[in-house]
Amino acid sequence: MKLGFVSDSLGGMSLDHLLDSAVRMGVSGIEVNTCGWSTAPHFDLQTMLKDASARKEFLNAFGERALEVISLNANGNPLHPTDPKQGSDLKDTIRVAGEMGIKTVCTMSGLPAGNANDTMPNWVVSSWPPETQAILNYQWNDVLIPFWQEIVELAKECGVERIALELHGNQCVYNVPSLLKLRDAVGPVVGANLDPSHLFWMGADPLAAAEALGDAIYHVHAKDTMLNAPVQATTGLLENGSLMDIPARSWSYITLGFGHGEEWWRQFCYRLKMAGYDGWLSIEHEDVLLNSLEGLEKSVTLLQGVMPSAPADFKPQDI
Repeated sequence: MKLGFVSDSLGGMSLDHLLDSAVRMGVSGIEVNTCGWSTAPHFDLQTMLKDASARKEFLNAFGERALEVISLNANGNPLHPTDPKQGSDLKDTIRVAGEMGIKTVCTMSGLPAGNANDTMPNWVVSSWPPETQAILNYQWNDVLIPFWQEIVELAKECGVERIALELHGNQCVYNVPSLLKLRDAVGPVVGANLDPSHLFWMGADPLAAAEALGDAIYHVHAKDTMLNAPVQATTGLLENGSLMDIPARSWSYITLGFGHGEEWWRQFCYRLKMAGYDGWLSIEHEDVLLNSLEGLEKSVTLLQGVMPSAPADFKPQDI
């Protein structure tokens, strides 16, 4: 496995400062935010789309430091009913990735409205009352699957081999069954960005998810979640309070090791290997209490101590 981090983890730094920090920390690559829910401070998507010299300069900044571009990240809601730019920016991200020779694009599945006349995304989290089934039928069959069939064809045209969808709440694809359902419908260009932090707060087990996904894992975000048991006891895990008010929340994103210890992360890495995954672990720092650089450094140190990096070479001796 190889270790890197998401560029927005150090969004307040210049690109050069960020890359120099990556070298100092001993990571191998950076996942670059391009659009969507990110202001993309290190990547001007439209400039990169139009200007070959800008793309070359960007890649050279990595190459001079022996760093890789792990992937481009277009996280957002590409199916937002009133914001078509998020979908068009995902398409442009795929086009730019193709021009830059980057084979993986990370994004979200998207979440449409509940019907063709609605203007707000609608996440269905229960099977009753019966209108929930009408919503799901519209979202999946009328919007989601046709959109992703189009995206898969675009990716193939551009030479992008993997679209890694983050299993994330408030999206149509948010767990193992929904990822596999979409993958069955549109083909193996689509796979999973397995981020354990979201599975924690939705009550799933990331270790079991790794086993269930197997070769459908295309990318891994390393992000932790603290489950705040005293608050959870009265509110459950369906949390809509401010992300900045950690004491009041039943769960919060947190620096690696502060929610789940080193032993858990060791097991997670091993389960990924058991599932056949030997790719990137990309740290996504979103802890509001710790300094970004300090939190990222602590996360890097933890993973460097537990992740397998050299190829396996054991075999029984001939006796």
